[in-house]
Amino acid sequence: AEIKHGRVAMAGFVGYCVHSNGITFPWNIQAPLPWTSITSDLPAIAFKDITAAGSPGDMWDALPTAAKLQIILVVGFLEMHGENSLALEADGQKHYVRGGK
Repeated sequence: AEIKHGRVAMAGFVGYCVHSNGITFPWNIQAPLPWTSITSDLPAIAFKDITAAGSPGDMWDALPTAAKLQIILVVGFLEMHGENSLALEADGQKHYVRGGK
């Protein structure tokens, strides 16, 4: 568990450094889809718009709620799957609390 959490902490630190230096992807986070009218009222938000918010904490606040929810749900799913005893047994491992590595 320490290795996994250490890797997550390292990825978070690199992400913090990248965002603090204003490095962004050149495309939009969200934009209306041209082939449907369902998303026609959706505003276009680019990565540079989020970076313009300021510090990494302010960037989190500038993210749309749907983006925050997606991040939290995907990370939660991956954490639950990684801790699931059935998935670990299928991989030939034991949970670290029950005698595994």
